[in-house]
Amino acid sequence: MIGRRQLFRLSVALAIAIGMPAVAFAAPTITADAETTQTVRTFLLLTLMAFIPALLICTTSFIRIIIVLSMIRHGLGMPETPPNSVLLSLGLFLTLLSTGTALEQVGQRGVQPFLEGRISVDQALERSSAPLRTFMLRQVRDRDLKVVYDISKKPLPATPQEVGMMQLIPAFMLNENRVAFTIGFVIFLPFLLIDLVVSAVLLSLGMLMVPPATISLPLKVLMFVVIDGWGLVITGVLGSFR
Repeated sequence: MIGRRQLFRLSVALAIAIGMPAVAFAAPTITADAETTQTVRTFLLLTLMAFIPALLICTTSFIRIIIVLSMIRHGLGMPETPPNSVLLSLGLFLTLLSTGTALEQVGQRGVQPFLEGRISVDQALERSSAPLRTFMLRQVRDRDLKVVYDISKKPLPATPQEVGMMQLIPAFMLNENRVAFTIGFVIFLPFLLIDLVVSAVLLSLGMLMVPPATISLPLKVLMFVVIDGWGLVITGVLGSFR
């Protein structure tokens, strides 16, 4: 059976392998209680890391960005181009740009002190959630909060500080979907206009057997490239955050 010392060394090795900042410790002189505390801290850290992708989606600007990027390729008529891996990577880096300040505060106030053993798990969660909470409150509407609180059958709080995270996160996600679909509607309009013009021209020429997408797709791609569509859309999306 693996002893506590061996389990501790294995946990530290795993933490170093995934890039966790090194924590100074003296193996020959460390006490059993200190070993147990460090092992529990490392185990909790590895467990919480499994929830990072979900937290990234639910509490940052990733939802709005990835929906808008997906609508661009659907408006162009190319559902698989750019591929999902490209959109996800671009969306991730844009998320870091738009939410970078909040994420830096999470690391400085919550994660780093927890790794150094200066605060408990509860304190780390409270300090880490504060910057993301502030970011989400700046984006969410009162109407979205009211919808979520009505669903949960709880009274609407009087001040933003009283809003619970269980209600704030779904309200924030509702707001992000609403804003993303609004931006997507604006993106779809010029593409729709090109499709209608091409269809009308082909119909007037009697070319009923020619699929309109065959003609409209290169025209839409050309227009999007000429006006620097990617730059305009990304600038607009990142500028929509408060």
